[in-house]
Amino acid sequence: MKTSLATFTRAALAAVALCASTAAATERSEVPERYRWNVADLYASDAAWAAERDALAARVKELPKWQGRLGESAAVFHDAIVAMWDTQRDLTRLAVYASMRSDEDQRVAATREMDQAASQLFVDFSSAVSWMRPEILALGADRVWGYVAADARLAPYRPWLDDVLRYAPHTRSAAEEKIAAQAAIMAGGAGRTYSTFANADLPYPEITLSTGERVRLDAAAYTKHRASPVRADRLAVFEAFWSKFKAFERTIGTTLDAQVKAHLFEKNVRNFGSCLEAALFPANIPTAVYRQLVKDVNENLPTLHRYLRLRQRMMGVERLGYEDLYAPIVKSVELRFTPEQAHEIVVQAVAPLGPQYVAVIERGQRERWIDYMPSTGKRSGAYSTGAYGVHPYQLLNFTGLYEEVSTLAHEWGHSVHTYLSDQAQPYVTHDYATFVAEVASTLNENLLLHHMLSRTTDRDTRLFLLGSYLDGMRTTLFRQTLFAEFELAIHEMAERGEPLTGEKMSALYLGLLRRYYGHDAGVCEVKDLYGVEWAYIHHFYYNFYVYQYATSLTASSQIAANMRADARAKKPTTKSRDAYLKMLSSGSSKYPIDLLREAGVDMTSSGPFRAAMAEMNAVMDEMEKLLASK
Repeated sequence: MKTSLATFTRAALAAVALCASTAAATERSEVPERYRWNVADLYASDAAWAAERDALAARVKELPKWQGRLGESAAVFHDAIVAMWDTQRDLTRLAVYASMRSDEDQRVAATREMDQAASQLFVDFSSAVSWMRPEILALGADRVWGYVAADARLAPYRPWLDDVLRYAPHTRSAAEEKIAAQAAIMAGGAGRTYSTFANADLPYPEITLSTGERVRLDAAAYTKHRASPVRADRLAVFEAFWSKFKAFERTIGTTLDAQVKAHLFEKNVRNFGSCLEAALFPANIPTAVYRQLVKDVNENLPTLHRYLRLRQRMMGVERLGYEDLYAPIVKSVELRFTPEQAHEIVVQAVAPLGPQYVAVIERGQRERWIDYMPSTGKRSGAYSTGAYGVHPYQLLNFTGLYEEVSTLAHEWGHSVHTYLSDQAQPYVTHDYATFVAEVASTLNENLLLHHMLSRTTDRDTRLFLLGSYLDGMRTTLFRQTLFAEFELAIHEMAERGEPLTGEKMSALYLGLLRRYYGHDAGVCEVKDLYGVEWAYIHHFYYNFYVYQYATSLTASSQIAANMRADARAKKPTTKSRDAYLKMLSSGSSKYPIDLLREAGVDMTSSGPFRAAMAEMNAVMDEMEKLLASK
């Protein structure tokens, strides 16, 4: 059933009380079952998980029996590889379940222990097969490809073997590889420490809003109340929230320093020229792509400043502050949605991607693939995960805001990508690089915007939606590139042997904030306190992850434009859509730069970025016309 935007708005006003009361639940047990994911699709119970853990531990111990035998024959070579990949597949399922259970409530020691046990088992696995890559490399390319030609069962492993051979300059001896694998248990320690502290132990502040409501500013509440239309409340939220992080600046600085040191260890052990090169090598992304993004963004900061001045004008503030960047710019428009309404909107928005795409989303809603509501101890933020042979899952913290409808669309991009790839690819090539992952998510956000715009002629609502798009460009393209520039800077400091402290990171981050947001030019005021924002960004523990949000946004903007051009043609085709869906089904069968090129986007050039800037400026042109029409 197609429902108008006005109908959704009225329905949301009537139903938002249910969503709000659920979002405010203090314990997970208070969240209705329909809003909780069904982990039983992975394992029937924690006891079943524990039994599988023990079985897998035994299988891991058997893997070294293949060591030294890869040169015996193509058949032995095949059997050893299959044993390794099948064990990894089942370990991943084990780890996904443990991680999801831990994320439900990070106060629960039992599920945290499950997560740690799964991580340890992965370390044991890595150690048990650490000899395999060096042994394959010792065979040499001619012998490896001879095996592939002799045994047809090895054909699905060709992309992986090609990748193994590409690692020759960065692979050590079997003994050294075993040590590196065993050291991997320490690599995630800083991130786990930070996550537990930020989600379970950080004493989040409480403030009283102008309404008299007393709120605890955890991550979900901060996200909600930083968007308050009352400026005094926003100022209070920012002051309280960032002051709490400032109080732990030294501690969080220590955890991030430890994470950077882990990346430095990997760079040195693997003989890479830089931490950046080491991080981008697995997906075969040239470091020039990263540096070009930072350059392109810095050269286009006037476009960001144009948007910020437009926001200041629409908000009617004498000087825009960093606290004003999440507030609604059209005060008379407040869109609120229940999860069911958000689901229906997303289904309608992604309809241009075809019935197969929509059917996956309908099934996921029906079968409870999504954990919707925030609750005490639950991990903050949102993500999509999944296990091969089961289906994707999503974690959300949904409170009814329009931006969370956009988050749902975003995560469905990941989930359908996972689903289509799992359906089309064998396990060895089912996974995909993050570089293409965020194309799927940001394309859905683009489709959502255009869908919403197509359903309303109301001036203020259009301004709200266009403003939301512009703020998405700010947060996804400019803000994530700011993160990327910060991340590159702290790694280069470590490579030069410079110490990293929380205080130094705050000073560096504050300088970037003020440059990006035009503080000195009077565009947007950034207070000294906000330099500690880096301490809130958990993506810094993911090893040069965030830049891909920005590159993916430029890529998805071009794909969406190509699809709309197809739809406007005198003889409409689905060429662009079909090429995109083929990319989603390709997993890692090709490198991401090649997959995107086949989907119509050349990421080795600045072309996609220039196209994104043209669209951003066109949106601002339309908004200025709407403002003039008043």
